[in-house]
Parts: sequence; structure tokens; C-alpha cells
Amino acid sequence: MRILAIDTALDLCAACVAADDADAPLSAESLPMVRGHAEALLPLIERVIARVEGGFESIDRIAVTVGPGSYTGLRVGLSAARAIGLATGKPVVGVGTLSALLAPLLADSVEGVIAAAIDARHGAVYVQALGSSDGLAPAHLPVETAAERLGSGPVVLTGSGATLVASALAARGVAARVVGLGAPEITAVASLGLVADPAQALPRPLYLRGPDARPQDHARIARQ
Repeated sequence: MRILAIDTALDLCAACVAADDADAPLSAESLPMVRGHAEALLPLIERVIARVEGGFESIDRIAVTVGPGSYTGLRVGLSAARAIGLATGKPVVGVGTLSALLAPLLADSVEGVIAAAIDARHGAVYVQALGSSDGLAPAHLPVETAAERLGSGPVVLTGSGATLVASALAARGVAARVVGLGAPEITAVASLGLVADPAQALPRPLYLRGPDARPQDHARIARQ
């Protein structure tokens, strides 16, 4: 099976084509960026596909990160994935950003808890954890609450919010180690997409919290 994986959830615009019988992606490209995903994504996908024999017709499935992440970035990636799926008649699956961050750590022999944390600003993080306890499902939590929920450690952390949580854990006397600060590896998105169930892993945004921008109700004119 061949999959086209797309990630625009965080400060990266990335895509790759991978196959379930190959150790390395057939084609991949990643561009660091805070803004501009809408302009960069489709040309990037075209370049990635151009390097694959058979082009779009050789793709069996599309995977896309569904969040948490940037509202604008998520919409860009989801729109592109759905459009490609519609045009090719191939299924589209959603991959959680936090799950993609955690995926490379699952291959390592890690004692204790592994956790992915994304800086959600305003003293909060998006966090997900796996480990000796029941784990922690994707959630939007204050940093201190996230540290409390991760238990007595040791904890291995990855993601843009990893240092925030590590500091909070250290203040609680919990051993914590940060192994990464960036966006998910696009190959991890592809790997999770290959094993996802299209009936369950739907390409729908996972925001976990409301938007920062809100209507200014105090300036609204009341209806007569």
C-alpha cells in the first residue's frame, strides 16, 4: 500500500509518499514555516508526487494531521487531503498530531511515561501520554495540571511544549527528559496513516479548545 501523508498542523509544511513494504519514504519534503501553508502546500505536494513513479494514480490512501494545532494550518491540510481524496477516489484518514509526535518514541525502550506536549500558549499545553498508568488522552490543560497528570515519572517528553512541562515536573521533583521540540516527523504521520481504519480515523479537525479570536459582542447592534 502507498500513502500520501500531509502535515500542516504546526510550524511545518510537509508531505511524503511512503509504502508499507519500504523502510524509507519514496519521496518527502518539509519546509519550516509559521505562516504561508496555503500558498506552499499544493506546490510542495506536486513536487513530492512528481518524484514517485505512477504519480497520484499509484497512491492508495491519503493521511493528514487533524490536530491539535494551528486553526489555519489544519484547515489548509484537511482541505487539500479531502480534495485529493475526492479527485482520486481514495480514502482519507486523519492522524492526531500528538500521536504522530509520540510514534517515534514507541520504538525506543523507555522506562516510565512518554508524553507529547504542544505549546498552546497562555500557560497551557496540548498533551497526550502513554506509560505505566492509564495514560492521558489528548487534552488541553494548564502546564501545572499536565505535569500533575503525568504522575511520578520518569517522563520522556517531546514537542514544542516539552520544556514547559519538564520544568513543571522538575518543580514537583519528577525526573523528566526532553528528546524533541519540533513538529511530528512526516514519516510518522505516514506510518500511522497506513495502519489507521478509514471508518474510525476520520479527517476531521481535533481542536481541543475554542479559538483565540472571539466576536466583540459588546459592539454588536441589537436586532430590532
